[in-house]
Amino acid sequence: KSTTMARLTYNSEENRPCSTMPGAGIGQLDNSPSVNIRLRRVKIRVVAPGTLHTIDYTRSHPAAPHPASPIPSPDFIPLSLVATVMPERVWYLKRCDLFQRLEPSQLQMLESMCRVRRFPAGTPIYLPADQADAVLLLAEGRVKLGSFTEDGKQTILAFIEPGEIFGELTLVDSSGQTGQREEYAEALEKSTIFLIPADTMQQLIEENPHVSLGITKLFGLRRKRIERRLKYLLFRSNRERLIHLLLELAEQYGRQTVAGVALGIKLSHQDLANIIGSTRETVTVVLGELQNEGLLELGRRKIVLTHIDRLAESVKMTIPELT
Repeated sequence: KSTTMARLTYNSEENRPCSTMPGAGIGQLDNSPSVNIRLRRVKIRVVAPGTLHTIDYTRSHPAAPHPASPIPSPDFIPLSLVATVMPERVWYLKRCDLFQRLEPSQLQMLESMCRVRRFPAGTPIYLPADQADAVLLLAEGRVKLGSFTEDGKQTILAFIEPGEIFGELTLVDSSGQTGQREEYAEALEKSTIFLIPADTMQQLIEENPHVSLGITKLFGLRRKRIERRLKYLLFRSNRERLIHLLLELAEQYGRQTVAGVALGIKLSHQDLANIIGSTRETVTVVLGELQNEGLLELGRRKIVLTHIDRLAESVKMTIPELT
């Protein structure tokens, strides 16, 4: 029985692994016939020179030596037995739920049509009135979507996580012509984006009912979130709106710690204000009140909900389940 342990990033220029975190990584291999990497007592032999690859490596139980292995030790397992090598773009595409059931030929077509761009943190990905000619898939990083009012005020609509698509409204233009973006997208962290042409996505939707259903569910989910937030914006106080937002963020990004539920997303007071339609000063005052009441702890762009049950009870919500 084999279990995937991690995903490896290999940097040929520095001749060392760059990352050994589970789920991380892409790397540029050198032009030698093969590259041998020793990591966590697992030997990996990469036989695909000059290409960009993501490598899953595993340990078997029990670990048996392979006759072709240059070091016949049970501590080393050849890649041919337990590792899977696939092109970087295909691996990222398969992370998206919409594309997991595509045929290999369809994945290859999609991979050949998409373009890849990398954005530093704080860089706009697109702006209102930009041409909406592609659907975007976030491969790495984090993106925020927002809009501006006529007087320049900013509203944050959503956060996009790796494996999610955005800019999908280009698919609902019934005229068949390329429209314009109505919102903006900005990289919150260093991000890698796949740009998928709108006509390519339309072809996949027509050929694959599960892709069409997935897009429909995506529209419905995002509309539900916006309607729920709109209800709180119209009928709740600033305190209730902020508590509701903190619980929503806990459901998406919360992790249980000794002190409470820590939010795994860094947002400034201004960011929180932009989401709930308030001001930075009001958010600062309300957060201070909640901290004085012992309901949360504040740090530099860090929030820990120390009594998430009491927060949920105060706005008549169920305690969110942590993902």
